[in-house]
This record gives sequence, structure tokens and C-alpha cells, in this order.
Amino acid sequence: MSTKTLSLKEDYEKLLSSYDTWLFDCDGVLWHGDRLIEGALEVLSYLRSQNRIIDKSIIFVTNNATKSRKSYKGKFDKLGVQAHVDEIFGSAYASAVYLSSVVKLPKDKKVYVIGEKGIEEELEEEGFQHLGGTDPEDNTLAPFKIENFKLDPTVGAVLCGLDTSINYTKYCKAYQYLTRNEGCLFVVTNEDSTYPAGPGILPGGGSILAPLVFSLRRNATAIGKPNQTMLDCIHAKHTFDPARTIMVGDRLETDIEFGKKGGLSTLLVLTGITASSDLDNVKPAQTPDFVTQSLGDLRILANI
Repeated sequence: MSTKTLSLKEDYEKLLSSYDTWLFDCDGVLWHGDRLIEGALEVLSYLRSQNRIIDKSIIFVTNNATKSRKSYKGKFDKLGVQAHVDEIFGSAYASAVYLSSVVKLPKDKKVYVIGEKGIEEELEEEGFQHLGGTDPEDNTLAPFKIENFKLDPTVGAVLCGLDTSINYTKYCKAYQYLTRNEGCLFVVTNEDSTYPAGPGILPGGGSILAPLVFSLRRNATAIGKPNQTMLDCIHAKHTFDPARTIMVGDRLETDIEFGKKGGLSTLLVLTGITASSDLDNVKPAQTPDFVTQSLGDLRILANI
């Protein structure tokens, strides 16, 4: 199918009337780092104002796994974006729910974490103990010595996410658990190759994962967009009609493919990873239904 480029007020009015549930990616759609994208706040406020007239729902869906939903809520508050915790779905939360509710990892099993505080907080919410992550012992520059490593037989899963303090020790310990603990699960919050960070682009969770995949010759179970585990997690908490739902994102291979896999309509904004030139040779599974320069373009609906 072809992509419709939105530009006229009538285009945006039809968009608004066609969808009741709006799923938004965050980085590259609502903000860059700690800077709001121009007009995003006004558009979200306008959509919420419509809820008094027509039942409109807003859900934030992010592959960012460095923060838990509760701490991520703090970022929304800091930037002045209205959001409730139950409207926020991050890949750290979805990964913890996957281990707890989907594969039903016993709670006497521990999870070895390559990642940051957000993953640990969500695991704790689901009743899991964890190793690695922010533990000072695993964030040392001292060389890893396998002869000094004591294997914990209760580790039943390795969960990998974006880790800005990644080091060789964490890779070595994760490798030991995945090769020596029978049945140890290998899970990744998301496989994003990069993510927008303020004025530039940085390596993402998928880049952190890559050395383990290469050394193990084994793929991890991916939870975040574009995988449907994330949508299943949302569906478990919110009732919505896929035919009346739209996913708004800035990445073809995550946001747009996620929406299309789930039977949702999709709106691509060009304020993040994807450029307009990327649409010249886009795969069918990643072809957006609509494209607009910025979420702020929808301000035309409110005459702002």
C-alpha cells in the first residue's frame, strides 16, 4: 500500500475522527533527550481535551529500558507531559511481565541483568531477585578472571537491555550463566540498533546485545517493539479496537512494523531516526499508512 503524506487541516481532522486509541513512541516523537519537540505538548493536551467529547485514549509505548514506568513518569512530569503510570509501557516492564506471566519463571530463580536501574525495579515489582545490573561488583574495570567466578545455580534467565556502563565482566558472567546453567533463558528488552539522544544518535540495546549473540551463536527472545509481546502486554491492561488504533513513531523497523504486525494503523513522524528519503525503498511490513513532518503538525486541529 502507499503512504499518505498529511498536510491539510482536513487530513488531520480525518485522522482524529478515525482513531480512538493513540499509541505514542517517546524518544524522537515527543522529545529528544530532555528537550520537548515543538508542539508535542499542545497536541497531547488537545487529544486529551477531546476525551470529554469522544472517548480518546493515549498510551505511551517505549523501547527505553533504562527506566521503570514509575521513574519514567518522573521524566514526563519534568517535561510537563501529562501521563499516568498505567499509560506507560516500557520494554523493561514488558520483559519482567514476560518472565513472570508468560514463561512463568519460578520466583526462586534469579535474573542476571545487563542493563540499568529500570530493569531491576520492574523485576522487583514482579517478585524476582536479580544479579549484575547496577551491582558495584559488576561495574568494575578490574579484569574478569574465570577462576574467581562463582556460578550461582539459581540464575534462570539473563535479561539484556541498554547498559551505558557495559563492560567485559558483565558479558563474561552472562555467558557463563547461559552456557552452564541448564535451561537459562536469554531475553532482550529490545533490539534497537540506535536511539536518538539529544543532538545525536547513539548505539542502542541491540548493539549491547550483539556480542553475546555472536559469542553464543544464539538469538535472544526480544520483547520490545516490533515484537507482539509488547502489544499483548498493553492489551492485557487496556481494551482497544485495533481497527480504531494508531501507532505514532519515528522508526520504520520498530514503531511502524510494530503497529502493522498488530493490525494497527501507523503514523510516521520525521523528527527522529527515519528521514523522508528512507521511504523510497521501504519494506511492505514497514510502510507507514501516514507520514507527517512532526507531531506538532497536528496543532492545526486546535488552530494553535
